[in-house]
Amino acid sequence: MTTQQRHRVFTDEQWEKIEPLLPSNVGKRARPFENNRRIVEGIVYRYRAGIAWRDLPREHFGPWQTVWKRHRRYAADGTWDRVLALIHRFA
Repeated sequence: MTTQQRHRVFTDEQWEKIEPLLPSNVGKRARPFENNRRIVEGIVYRYRAGIAWRDLPREHFGPWQTVWKRHRRYAADGTWDRVLALIHRFA
């Protein structure tokens, strides 16, 4: 198992079901969201590993601050609840 596989959380099929649940910032004046999959997998990896946000492997998930901010936003607007409900159906 490579480190890339070790940090991969979702299969492509699972990700296809999760991605439509995430908000888009298309048409907004903000900087465009980068790789949503990497961010969401970073959030899940952090909880699964039981680590602090600062300990997220940057090379796999990007800056921990970005992952944390997106998680905070998703938790506040209810997106994370919808994603978790879907993830629980995978198990």
